[in-house]
Order: sequence, then C-alpha cells, then structure tokens
Amino acid sequence: MKSRNKNLVQLFDYGIGIHHAGMLRSDRGLTERLFSQGLLKVLVCTATLAWGVNLPAHTVVIKGTQIYDAKAGGWRDLGMLDVMQIFGRAGRPQFDKSGEGIIITSHNKLAYYLRLLTSQLPIESQFINSLKDNLNAEVALGTVTNVKEACAWLGYTYLFIRMKMNPLAYGIGWDEKMEYVKEKLKVWNKEDLGNSKFYCILQMPLFLPATAVSPIAIGVTGHHSIPSWYSSTANCHVIADPSLSLKQRALVSEAARALDKAKMMRFDEKSGNFYCTELGRIASHFYIQYSSVETYNELLRRHMNDSEVIHMVAQSSEFENIVVREEEQNELETLARTCPLEIKGGPSNKHGKVSILIQLYISRGSIDSFSLVSDAAYVSASLARIMRALFEICLGRGWSEMSSFMLDYCKAVDRQIWPHQHPLRQFDRDISADILRKLEERRVELDHLYEMQEKDIGALIRYAPAGRVVKQYLGYFPMVHLFATVSPITRTVLKIDLIITPDFSWKDRFHGTAQRWWILVEDSENDHIYHSELFTLTKRMANGEPQKLSFTVPIFEPHPPQYIIRAISDSWMHAEAFYTISFQNLALPEAHTTHTELLDLKPLPVTALGNGTYEALYNFSHFNPIQTQAFHVLYHTDQNVLLGAPTGSGKTISAELAMLHLFHTQPDMKVIYIAPLKAIVRERMNDWKKHLVSKLGKQMVEMTGDYTPDMTALLSADIIISTPEKWDGISRNWHSRNYVKKVGLMILDEIHLLGADRGPILEVIVSRMRYISSQTERSIRFVGLSTALANAHDLADWLGVEENGLFNFKPSVRPVPLEVHIQASDVTLPQIFFAELLAGYPGKFYCPRMNSMNKPTYAAISTHSPTKPVLIFVSSRRQTRLTALDLIQFAASDERPRHFLGMPEEALQMILSQVTDQNLRHTLQFGIGLHHAGLNDKDRSLVEELFANNKIQVLVCTSTLAWGVNLPAHLVIIKGTEYYDGKAKRYVDFPITDILQMMGRAGRPQYDQHGKTVILVHEPKKSFYKKFLYEPFPVESSLREQLHDHINAEIVSGTICHKEDAIYYLTWTYLFRRLMVNPSYYGLEDKDPGTLSSYLSSLVLSTFEDLEDSGCIKITEDRVEPMMLGSIAAQYYLKYTTVSMFGSNIGADTSLEVFLHILSGASEYDELPVRHNEENYNADLSNKVPLPVDKNLLDDPHVKANLLFQAHLSQVELPITDYVTDLKSVLDQSIRIVQAMIDVCANSGWLYSSITCMRLLQMVMQGLWYDRDSPLWMLPCMTDELIASLNQKGISNVLQLLDLSLTSLQDVARSSVASRLYEDLQHFPRIQARLKLHKRNAGDEQCISLNIRLEKKNGSRRTSRAFVPRFPKVKNEAWWLVLGNTTTAELYALKRVSFPDILQTHMDIPPTVNNFQGMKLILVSDCYLGFEREYPIEELAQSRGKH
Repeated sequence: MKSRNKNLVQLFDYGIGIHHAGMLRSDRGLTERLFSQGLLKVLVCTATLAWGVNLPAHTVVIKGTQIYDAKAGGWRDLGMLDVMQIFGRAGRPQFDKSGEGIIITSHNKLAYYLRLLTSQLPIESQFINSLKDNLNAEVALGTVTNVKEACAWLGYTYLFIRMKMNPLAYGIGWDEKMEYVKEKLKVWNKEDLGNSKFYCILQMPLFLPATAVSPIAIGVTGHHSIPSWYSSTANCHVIADPSLSLKQRALVSEAARALDKAKMMRFDEKSGNFYCTELGRIASHFYIQYSSVETYNELLRRHMNDSEVIHMVAQSSEFENIVVREEEQNELETLARTCPLEIKGGPSNKHGKVSILIQLYISRGSIDSFSLVSDAAYVSASLARIMRALFEICLGRGWSEMSSFMLDYCKAVDRQIWPHQHPLRQFDRDISADILRKLEERRVELDHLYEMQEKDIGALIRYAPAGRVVKQYLGYFPMVHLFATVSPITRTVLKIDLIITPDFSWKDRFHGTAQRWWILVEDSENDHIYHSELFTLTKRMANGEPQKLSFTVPIFEPHPPQYIIRAISDSWMHAEAFYTISFQNLALPEAHTTHTELLDLKPLPVTALGNGTYEALYNFSHFNPIQTQAFHVLYHTDQNVLLGAPTGSGKTISAELAMLHLFHTQPDMKVIYIAPLKAIVRERMNDWKKHLVSKLGKQMVEMTGDYTPDMTALLSADIIISTPEKWDGISRNWHSRNYVKKVGLMILDEIHLLGADRGPILEVIVSRMRYISSQTERSIRFVGLSTALANAHDLADWLGVEENGLFNFKPSVRPVPLEVHIQASDVTLPQIFFAELLAGYPGKFYCPRMNSMNKPTYAAISTHSPTKPVLIFVSSRRQTRLTALDLIQFAASDERPRHFLGMPEEALQMILSQVTDQNLRHTLQFGIGLHHAGLNDKDRSLVEELFANNKIQVLVCTSTLAWGVNLPAHLVIIKGTEYYDGKAKRYVDFPITDILQMMGRAGRPQYDQHGKTVILVHEPKKSFYKKFLYEPFPVESSLREQLHDHINAEIVSGTICHKEDAIYYLTWTYLFRRLMVNPSYYGLEDKDPGTLSSYLSSLVLSTFEDLEDSGCIKITEDRVEPMMLGSIAAQYYLKYTTVSMFGSNIGADTSLEVFLHILSGASEYDELPVRHNEENYNADLSNKVPLPVDKNLLDDPHVKANLLFQAHLSQVELPITDYVTDLKSVLDQSIRIVQAMIDVCANSGWLYSSITCMRLLQMVMQGLWYDRDSPLWMLPCMTDELIASLNQKGISNVLQLLDLSLTSLQDVARSSVASRLYEDLQHFPRIQARLKLHKRNAGDEQCISLNIRLEKKNGSRRTSRAFVPRFPKVKNEAWWLVLGNTTTAELYALKRVSFPDILQTHMDIPPTVNNFQGMKLILVSDCYLGFEREYPIEELAQSRGKH
C-alpha cells in the first residue's frame, strides 16, 4: 500500500488518518481500508464522508458547526440532516452496544442544536431553485407542451406536496391572500369590519398545521359566526387557493417567461403553449443551467479570442461554488504565470481562479494544494459538456469562424492539448516527448510532414530513427480528401454531391469503431454556415469505396466569390479537409416559372360530353374549374396536353376525357396509362374496373411485377395500365409487337417524378414512343399529369405540347383550399390559401426526435381535427406502430381511450377476428389503423375500408400511401421529413414531391370546406421547407446515371447501330432539353452548340466503352453490335453490371452454392434496404442457415439477400415482419435473374451448369434445398415419419407417387394418410412425352429434327397454375426441353415451353453432331423438384435405323 500524499504518510505513524474530496481517489480508498481494518484509530474528515462511505466508529465528534456557503458568500450553520447523518455513524453494530456523538459548537448555538436533536424537522423541497432548468428539460423532451401540462407535471413533485403542507416556507404569505379575503368579506357589513374582535382574526396566521387547534375560533365572540368558506380551510391549509393551482400557474408562467427571455423556449402567453428551441435542447442535452445560458447570451459574440472564451466559460454558474481562499493565493499567482492565456480579473478573482484551473487542465499542469486539486477536478468534470454546448450554440447560429474555434476547444479539453500544439501530440503515449518537442520547435506543419521522406524527417529533428516513427503515426492520423460537384437546381438553390475519400490506416486502438466528421458549407466572406451535418465514418467505410453525400444549399444575390466545404473531425485536433466551390464560371438557370391563371369560368355540366353513356360514368353534375378550363383541348382535339395541378385537383378525370375522345374517334387504338408505382396501378385498376371499363364494354389489363398478361390479352386490351419498367421491357421490341404500334394515347401520371430514382425509365419510354410515332407515321397523343412545375415549358417542349395544351396551375389552385398556420413564427401569407402548420423539432438523433413529435401529433389532432379523419405519415413501418401506441397512451391519459373509434363493440370484434397482423389488431381496438407494405393485402384493404367509412378516425401510414391509395382526410400530419436510406446508411430527406403528395391528401372534396396539414420538421430544415414547399424545384433529368442499360437495349433492338444513332437517340430525350437550359447541372460550362455536341459525343463514347468492357456489345470501326450478354440483359431487363458479373463468375461446372452467391450478388439487389441495426438480425440469421456468409459485411444488401434466400430454402422463421416483405421483393426479382443465368449457361453450351441453375429456380419456387431436402416435402401432408416410411419402400420423389393408383397408395401408406396423399398429388402434373426423329429441309440443307409431343395425363386437373405454396406470387407451370450430351457435358439446344394439355414442337439436332451416343433429351420443370426425365436419343436413332 503506497501513497504519494506526504500528510497521509506523516500522520499514519500516529494512527491518525485524513479524508476529504481534494484527495486522490486511490488515497481516499487507502484511508478507508486502513480505518476499517483498525490500523487507523482516529479519522479526521469532512462532512461528505458521512454520506458517501459507510465507516462506523464508536465515537463521532462534530468539531464546529459552521460551514462556508459559496452561494451566500459567507458562513452558515450545519444543517440538521447533516448532523443526524454524522451521528448515525456512531456505534459499530458488530462491536458496540452503544455509540457516542459529541457536537462542539458555540454557546449561543447550543440550545438550537439541542432543540433540533430532540424534535424532528420535516424535509423541505429545494426544487423551486432549479424549476427553470427542469421545466426546460421537460419541454425539450416533449412531455410538457403548455402551461396546463406544466402545472400537472408540477403537481407530481415533492415541492407541491410541501407547498400544500407548509405554504409559508415557499413564500405563499398573507399578502397574496389579502385581496381574496377582502372579496369574501364584502358579504359582511362595514360595522363588523371595525369590530376589534374580528380584526384579531385577521392578525392571526392564516395557515396552520393540520393538528393545531384554530385560535381563530377562540378569538371570535358575540353574534358573529365564522363564514363557511373560512372555517372549512382549516384542514385545507390554504384559504384563497386550496388546490394551489394559481400558485402553480404563477410559478410555471414565471419560469416560462424567464426561459423565453433567455431564448431557451418560446412561450405564447395567449395560448399558453411552449415551443422548444435549439438553445433549450442544447441546455437540456448538455445539462447547462439556465443562469449559464443567460451568461452566454450576454457574452457570446461572433468573434472572440481565446482568453475571452475561457473567461466566459469561467463565468458559468456551474462553477459558482468555487471560492478563492487566502492560503491558495501564492500558488495561484505562480500557476497564473505558467498559463498560456491572459487571466482576466487575476488570481484573486473567482472567475480568474476558474480560468487558471481550466488552462491548467488543458496544459496538464501539476497542482500542490489539495483544495486546488479538488477545485480543478470539479472544474474539469463540467468543462467538456460546457464546451460542447457552446460549439452547438455557435453552430446553430451559423457562425462559421466561431463554430470551428469552439470545436477546437472541445477537442482541446477532450485531449488536454492546446490548439496551437503539434497535432502529433495526440499520439503522446506512443511518440516520445522529445520528438514532439523538436517538431514543435521546428514548427513543421502536418502537410509538410506528409510530403517528406522518413530520412528527411529524421534529419530535420536530428534523430534518424524518429523519421520512421513519425511517418508511421502520420499514417494513423485521420485524414480525408474532398471532391464536390455543384449542380444548380434554381437560381437560389445548389445541389452539392460531395465525395469523401478516407486516406489513413485504421487502427482500433486510436480510432475505435467509428470516427465522426462535421461537414460544413461556409460562406467565409459573410462568416455564415449554410449547411452542417455529422457524418459517421466506420472502419468498413474507411477501407472501402469513397463515400458520397448529397445536400442542397442556398445561394444569394449578389453571389459570393466562393463557398468552402469543410470536413472537420469531431475528436482529432487539426484533422480537417476543405474544398472550395468557385462561383466564377457557374451558369445558373433562368428564373422563369410561368403558371396558368385559373379563369373565372362557369363550371361545365357533365352533359357537355354529348354522349349519354359517357355522362353516366360520373356521379357529379359539373366538372371542377380545372377540368372545365382544360375540357375543350382534352375532349375535342388530338393535341398533346401537360396538366400541372396540385394533388386532389381531379387530374385523373381530365385524363379520362382524353380517353373518351380516343374511344369516340379511334376505337381500334389503345390507351397506355403509365403510373410510376404499383400502388397507383392497383388503385387505377380497381377504380376503372368499377366505374369505367364495365360501363363502356372495354377490355383492360394490368402490367406490373405482380401481373404479366399473355399476348392474347394484350392484343385484345383497349386500356393497358403499366409501370414504367414493364412497358420499357415490352416496347424495346416494338418492331415485332403490333400492340405497341397500336397505341393511340399515352397517359403519363406523376410525370414530375422524371427527376426521381425511376425517372430515367419514364424518360426512355416517352422518348421511345415519340420515336416510334415518328417512324410509323401514326401519331401518338401524350397527356402528362403532374403537380405544379417550375419548368413546365421544357417538359411541354419535350412532350410536343403546344401553348394551348399547357396547363400549369399554381399550387394554391385546388378544389379544397388549405389554411395557412405557420406555428414556428407569426408569418401570414395572404396571397396563398394553403394550410401549413410548420413546427420545428430540434435534436440530432432521429428516434428520440420522432418520439418527441408524438405528443404534438396528438395535440394537433385534438386542436385541428378532433372528430374528422386524420392521416399521419411516418417514415417506416416501425414508426407506424410506435406512433399509434403513443397516441393510444395519450388518449388514455385524457380518459378517452376509444375516442378515435367509430363503431360498436360487436362490429369491432367481428372485424378484429379477420385481422392477421397483431399490431394492427391491437391498435384498431382504439380506432387507430396502420398501413404499410408489411401488411398482407387483406389487412390493408380492411384498414382502407374502415378509414374510408369513418369507422376509425386515425390512420398512421408510410409515405407510399400518399401515392397509392386515394384516401383523403381532413387533417394530414407529416411526422418527420426524413427516412433511413439503407444504401447510404443514413437518414435522408424525402423529396419535395413526396411532401407535396402527402399534403395533397388533406381536404375531402365532398365533405370539407378546407383541409389542414401539419408538418413536424427537424428544426434546422424549417426554413428550407418554408421557402420551397410552394416554390417547386424544376424537374431535371437523371438519365445520365442509367444511360448504359438503355443504350444497350436500343443496340439490341437495332435502333442504335452507330455512334451517330446514339447521339440522335439522345436528342429525343428530356436530358437533351435540360442540357440546353441548365448546363451547369450536368457539368457543362455553357450552352454553346460545340460544347453540347462534344459533351454528347464523349457521353456516348464512354457508355460504349463501359458496355464493351462488360461484354455486352462489340465495337467494330464505326459500328456497334450486341453480344450474347447484352441481349440477355435487354431481354430479362437486367442491369449491364449484373450480366457482366455472370460472364465473369459462371463456368461449365458451377456449383449450386456458387450460383446462389451469384444470384445474391446481382445489381438488382443493390437497393435492398438494410435498415438501422438490421446487421444484428443478419448475424442471428447467419447462424441458422447452412451456407456461410461474410460476417464483416452483414450490413451489405447482397449478404442480406443471400441470407433471405437461405432462410426461404431452410424455412427458417424470419426475425421481423420487414424481412417478410423484403423476402417477397427478393423472390420477385429472382425469377428473371435465374432465367438469365440459365440462358448464359445454355448459350455457352454448358449442360451441367444449366441444369444446376434450373434446380436453383425449382428451389426458389418450392422453398426447399435440392440436395438437402427430400422432394416429397412439396406435398403439404408430408411428415418425417411418412418420408421415412416411403423411403423404406423405395419411393424418394413425387414422380414415383404420381404413377401409383389410390389402391397402391394405400399399400405404401395408412388409408387415412393415403387419401390425403392422393388429394395432394392432384396438384402436380403427369407428363407423357413421345419423341420421334425425322429429317427435314432447313433452307438448302437437310437436318435431323427431333419431334416432341408432350401431353398432360391428369384427367381431373384443369389448370396450368403451378403448385408453389411457399412462393409469394401466382405462377404458371413451364418446362425446359434440354438437348445435350451427358457424356461430354455439352448442351446442344434449349427450349422453354408451357402448355395447357398437349404440346407439339421440334428441336433441330446440330449438323456437327455425327454420333448420338450419350445424347439425351432432358425434360426439366421450372417449379417442381425431382421432376426431371431423361430420354436417350441413341435408342430412338437405333429404332429409326431398324425401320
């Protein structure tokens, strides 16, 4: 046992110890152990020991009862609680029968302490002193939002209990009651007021202990009696305010006013509402006292030097208990001389002392005096959080210089290194102090050290071996490189794509699991930060690809010369990078947003259609103003139309007018309706099926990922409703598909999504249809529907819309207006009739911020739509559940748990019995529905119906509902404007178009006079949404990023054969139009024709080169030709990178495991979401599946896809419902990917790889392993016991069972099982094949052909529907006819067929084959395991030879 404390060592010899807070923890622990072991007989300590450590003794002595109170600035008496606690240490339970307590005090205090010891004192609350801080914390948390709630919260405190019991102690005195008493006394006559006996009542105390006898009753004589209002309060203790509600309100209001003055929250006294501010959140988060915030508000300025900042921090109220002692003065003066910064006020000043201690802490200085050691420890404990709070305050105010300055000091405190010291001091445990000192003496910058060689560094500091050490640790120093591209969106908004490339060696000891970097966009000239975000760099990201961030920043006129993007490490001093954006040659787009004025026309009656059948389609009498204005162009002309109007304006009916015109004038032509989302396609199908198709006698088909109609259905259809991808796939081969050429009207819904992720496909199909129209000389009419557009003229020009066909109405033009409520400030917008309640919610972290929005969401419902329907949009399925549960809790606390329910109990129970999802079943009981993609179709339809019929009032849904189902509500709440991007691994903003679409659901045309929208948005983004919600961004093209796949498709279809064709093809695109209007967005410097031509030429060349490198095309001189991989990519609608990966990884004998890995690696799964913390689920799943995955890439979408496939094949239960939806999506895409892989194998002539890949498809369909599971598991009635029994009888697959009769089945299984088995076998086809070889003429040559006749022998089976219960989609049976040689493993021919009953086809045997030995025809199912049949061709040839 050792101690460096000299006093401790000296006193130990006498058996005496000391103990106080100024000692080191190790010394205190040593003293405690020595005393408890009896080695120390006397322990002299401060009062804190009585509370902290349980060290009983026989005798306890209190020497003096006065202690110094820093707050009071003088001495005060030791409190009774302290005395009792100290005396409680007297008497050791194991050794003593009694203990002794001695108190030594001054004579005049003796009676005081005797009285306190003999009569117990109540404990009073000190809460009122920190009421402001605690109220701010509750407001920041979101639990208190107004005065009423604050009073209720105060009612739960101990303060409130003691105020009722002992009001005088809390300042509730006679003065506050006098007015109230006088009011009550007015009922008595004036003579009585002069009565001395009654006057003595008023002199008596009004507040009495509950047990006391009231002297008031004794003091009153004569005929006067005590009023009932007075005497009844003897038990209530308070006369004027028995419940103390007025006092509560006064306390809360006073605290709220103070907080409002300090800008820690906004207090609207009129409504009593509280609104949290960023400053209040910072104070709450970093535990900063209200008085400190007042100090910072007063002293914090945009420009301060080091000593001013330290002095300001020293004045924080957190350090108010620090006192200046006379005995410390000499040492403080000595220490002050070692401080690098000026000490304002000097060592004798309290703030000067704190300033010295702060500087000593950063300098790692040594202190001798124990009291100073104690104070230094106290200061250092709070210093880091105060510095962080000041940094966030500066960041919130947008001060660029001060923010960087404060961040430097945050890191200086964390690392105890001054900003002016050498950055390598952060490795001071590994690099010697001598080397660091020499580096500082030479003043070598970090950048200079990077450029120097090891030997040069060694020579510089005159110590050769140090060069290698310095160079090694330079490699560990966190460094990133920045590169940015700037794209102007409008004249006032820039989109910045920032590439962050880490350039250092990651070492867990230095860097931990992640490094955080602040990304700041600064205008150095105006000292303002326009964008800030915290970027987290993980170890895997640091060792992988460069990271990309995208964000928007404002730009103002006149333009500053430049913006600077800075990346500053949150924890490493001097670890920063910057990139300069110059505005010298930046060409900004012209500012012209032209809107169509809504004319004051008389609404047209439906009879204007002039056709009774058409009129009967509509259940209203008149068209709305927008439909009326566009009616003539839509219904009476063939002109192209672009209609831009807000959601809910009746654009669909406008499109129907164009359809009716086509049906009337060209009944043989088709309508193609393109909708960007499957949900919109489904809604349109359901709507038109009920109201349009049946009444007009038209045929309609749907084309989505879920439904692919056959050729007959497409040829006979009058209306085709499709997603862009499906129509792109079909129209690629327009030369050979007549129904594509028969399109007379193309309706493009939500065409403003041209600039979104799937926009390139929309752009390509429109460009292709316009090209087809020009080639076939059959005009196709285009009708584009969108929200209000900023650049409608460009879009109209591209669509071929003339001036009188362009309608671009303002966002304010809609049948049901929205009121304007901007909650964040008193802004009124009289020229707009919109409703927008825009509240800012602070907090960097997403989940707590979402949680803090739940109470305001409930308050918004109560205020704006207490009885009418409410839609709440959230970002994820998890948030739907959490939001609904919180709303239920708030309703229950209001004692109205079923307030949102609009149906009787019996009806509710009947509905609940139909619901599958447990969370939905729970929330529906309280009138709140959930709606997201994770629900099955039945649950989703049920919820929609309940909400539409007002059976439930609230529907919490994900953003997709805004696009898909038309369910308007009176109030729409958008709870948060961000969602988690699995690919980017961070939260990103919803596009403005999505926000507008959600807002468009507010207001029900038949029921509401106006709608309301509440947007709860992250505080820093509040101004962005206020500015751009009604100033739409122009639609830009994003075709450039996905040009490869579309160019490849056109090369395969023959549209592009030369480079010139590709350039001509690009001139049909929207990209070409925007290149001329906003060149800077696409990286061009100007609009010069030469620049544009050069750009297009280089774009085409680079695309061709990439496609050639991937094996998709072949370039010969000036021609381009498609290759096998390119044709497969176009046929199966795959990305060129996917087929390139197939070409690199598939071989002649690829195993099933490798095929599964290749399937999971397809680029189509790049966007598979890996949500927050899902890597933990993936880790658990990886332990339950048979094939290993890379444990370092558990957050990779391809690894997740692999795990989902394996879980499907192994029938492992998935961890959460999100995974069920993800699996459905993965399986949905898998069919075409596997079929493409089979084609790659077949074209390469690899027999065994082809068959292995076919088995992979069978596995995916059945959810079984080919080599691990028995094919008998395809039968629903199968059990382990039955499989064992059948295997014993030599039956191992379903084909063998199909050959058995019911009687034979009863022989191999029990009769009860046999009948069930027989039923299940009816799901499977029995195929009989007949083969015949014959010679036929093929042009000038004769070839041997194999005639094949396939017949289904199931007499009772009338369907070709595949029996795939574990596959989420309906599928028809198909078969492969594989002609190959099993001896040489060659594949000669492959044919995929499907047929209802009988099929006759043929396959030509290659002329190069001279020998039939080993040749077989293999019949392979695409969905049933173990259904392969082999037919030797050699036997056929021999029998043919005999004949």
